[in-house]
Amino acid sequence: MTSPTPAGDTALRIEDLHGSLRDPVLDAMNFLNEVVSRYPEAISFAPGRPYDPLLDPGVITDCLTAYTDHLRRDRGLSEPQINTLLMQYGPTAGIIREPIARSLAEDEGIDVPPEAIVVTVGAQEGMLLVLRALCAGPDDVLLAPSPCYVGISGAARLLDIPLFPVPEGEHGIDAADVVDAARRARAQGLRPRALYLVPDFANPSGVCMTVRARRELLAAAGEEGLLVLEDNPYGMFRADAESTRPTLKALDTDRRVIYLGSLAKTGFPGARVGYVVADQRVEGPGGSTLLADQLAKVKSMTTVNTPALSQAVIGGLLVRHGYRMRTASLAAAAFYRENMARLLDALDRHFPEPERTARGIDWNRPEGGFFVVLSVPFDADERALERSAGRHQVLWTPMSPFYIGGGGVRRLRLSCSAVPPELVDEGVRRFAEFVAESESAAVHHSVATSISAVG
Repeated sequence: MTSPTPAGDTALRIEDLHGSLRDPVLDAMNFLNEVVSRYPEAISFAPGRPYDPLLDPGVITDCLTAYTDHLRRDRGLSEPQINTLLMQYGPTAGIIREPIARSLAEDEGIDVPPEAIVVTVGAQEGMLLVLRALCAGPDDVLLAPSPCYVGISGAARLLDIPLFPVPEGEHGIDAADVVDAARRARAQGLRPRALYLVPDFANPSGVCMTVRARRELLAAAGEEGLLVLEDNPYGMFRADAESTRPTLKALDTDRRVIYLGSLAKTGFPGARVGYVVADQRVEGPGGSTLLADQLAKVKSMTTVNTPALSQAVIGGLLVRHGYRMRTASLAAAAFYRENMARLLDALDRHFPEPERTARGIDWNRPEGGFFVVLSVPFDADERALERSAGRHQVLWTPMSPFYIGGGGVRRLRLSCSAVPPELVDEGVRRFAEFVAESESAAVHHSVATSISAVG
């Protein structure tokens, strides 16, 4: 939507602004947010955010108290020192690096010193810091799965860093495809710097890599001289609560993996606290430092430091649960596990076999996380979403913006995370009506086009 420019006001041309502002990815996400706001009564399978009733504002005070008690008891800080730590500008790399390091050891078996951690304003800032530090010239490119999380593709676009796609299969990306992509990039005169991926229940696809595939990928990255950017927001939300798979960072034996962590899904997104584990050595004229030190330099010129009060609340959350986010997120994990099962059951009921296969309708069955991806026999684009919202009062997310260089036009994403359990079945019923209507319209359009071509 555009607004008129009053006479005498300065008007800027969009062509004179940075090219990323015209990128379809940024427009697509704005469009989705706009549709969600225009149809507040619709049942929404669109957002990948936490379920509102799981977020209790009362824990903010409790966690803040737990953290200040920890500072007094365990670190011996005085009241003036605590006041300064919480109320003043703080260290750029963060004030809760030690609790995060303990949590990583307890939850993931990742053993890193606190000095290798930079606390960020959400994982999104971590992506920007890492990309800015790693990509030094116009020929540097980032390898990424296609489809890919729009946060990383948007960050790369903002920094003018090209993305080089790696196809994603049923169980994530394959090591051979990573090698092929890296070599094709070099053949084009490009320098592949790193590979970004979400090994556990990726956004948007929901796929999860096997342990064998993870080991093979790390070996391939070593052969090709690639760093690996591992993003892990969903790893604790597995359908089988007793089953876990090691993170790439836990398997990393030569410091090849840069780990992007988030406390948004396991804690709460309003705190805007994430972190980067960057224990790689950086050699220079002044000696050797950690990559984390270089990331902190970049952060010092952007957000300066992650708000100390937000860090303190998250630090208190860790302290209260013995530095185990798996314990802190047990209730959330149970809810998402049950809601994913509800969603898959509802899809089976409203799209029974063998009819759905004959209609060209299919979906994956994720082992955890938030997202299910459906293939449908019509274009699942913005116009289709408008029809779905307006006529059927149900929302979903088009997949095409997640693809690097195009694709996914007849695929869409359903999220189980934010929809109330009692509305899942009704939402899928409405969605099934929308699919049937769109399917019929697509057939009529195809017939009309054929007749027109013959005539």
